[in-house]
Amino acid sequence: MAASAAARCSSRHRPIRMRKATFMRGMFREALRLASVVLVLSGAFAAIAAAEPAEKRDARWAAVSLEEVDADFRDQGEYLGWVCEQGCRRSCGLQVVALGDGAFLAAEYLGGLPGNGWSKDLPRREWRGRREKHGIVLPRADGMIRISAGRAEIYRGSGSDATPVGVLCKVERTSVTLGLCPPHCADVLFDGTDTGLLKNLKIAPDGTMEVGAETVRAYRDFRLHLEFRLPYMPYARGQGRGNSGVYLQRRYEVQILDSFGLEGRSNECGGLYRQREPDVNMCFAPLSWQTYDIDFRAARFDSSGRKIQPARITVWHNGVVVHDHVDLKGKTGAGRPEGPEPLPILFQNHGNPVRFRNVWLIDYSRLGTTATVARHRRAADPLRLGAVFESVFSGQAVR
Repeated sequence: MAASAAARCSSRHRPIRMRKATFMRGMFREALRLASVVLVLSGAFAAIAAAEPAEKRDARWAAVSLEEVDADFRDQGEYLGWVCEQGCRRSCGLQVVALGDGAFLAAEYLGGLPGNGWSKDLPRREWRGRREKHGIVLPRADGMIRISAGRAEIYRGSGSDATPVGVLCKVERTSVTLGLCPPHCADVLFDGTDTGLLKNLKIAPDGTMEVGAETVRAYRDFRLHLEFRLPYMPYARGQGRGNSGVYLQRRYEVQILDSFGLEGRSNECGGLYRQREPDVNMCFAPLSWQTYDIDFRAARFDSSGRKIQPARITVWHNGVVVHDHVDLKGKTGAGRPEGPEPLPILFQNHGNPVRFRNVWLIDYSRLGTTATVARHRRAADPLRLGAVFESVFSGQAVR
């Protein structure tokens, strides 16, 4: 079952589409069924503690297609449903991360998934566990989560006192800007073919772009759209897990990393590398296509070469604003020194098989008047695109 619906949330978080995978069907029926499995799960805490760790495989192993994944991949992903807390039923999200050989990390979000109800001021809890006979079991001192066949069941308490308090079903979210077509004024950097605007271009057998390409032209002020796919690397950790980045003017890096289910730091996906963490971690699970929409204004310098205005950036990750008109302090990480001259854009090669597609750019310096630039900025605003998407369901006009 794959029905599409607009996620109802705040205007800041509108541009997320959600494909429901058995989300509505059976939600209330499952609530009644939970009580019957408490006894089955009561011994799970001891089973987890007694489990021997599996031999660790090569951290560099990566799957770039669904044909290459292991058995843990089917349970990794996002779950959405409800949980009863203090007598009130509340929306709840869960992100389940495969760590290799049946080990899992899960992040529970009270209020919904990041970008769809949850924000940093709401509770977030982490769970760890392994695959057992009856599914994945994630125990903590104050409860347990059981995952099986696309359904997550949440319990509070331990052992025979464990009480079912919630049920969540697996969902698949997509960005509202996924597949966005370039306007007539755009430089199409990559559309599955060599457009002549990238050097060091390598096209993978599936028609996607590999890491390491760099724009032929240098750009000053622009709007960049790109879509990227993280590899599935369950044995890798930290900066070795799906690492790449977009170097704007080869000076400022917007990080790309498999940080699905993590807190969202400045060196993780959506971060301005080592300068600023994203307002919310919008990273989707590996092998899901994701989007960056980046509005960039270069730093300004006077005739003597002194910087008089910092570079400014707005970043939408999967259609959600994660940096809103942020002034950059200077170059990031290994970026080149700041200066008045424009430089190319680099799609970083960090040794991991990240893939790109549908990469295009609006060069503001070639549009002419300020009014023309403003019009193109508004037309490509993911928040407006999200409002247009929701208007299909509400019947309201969007101006």
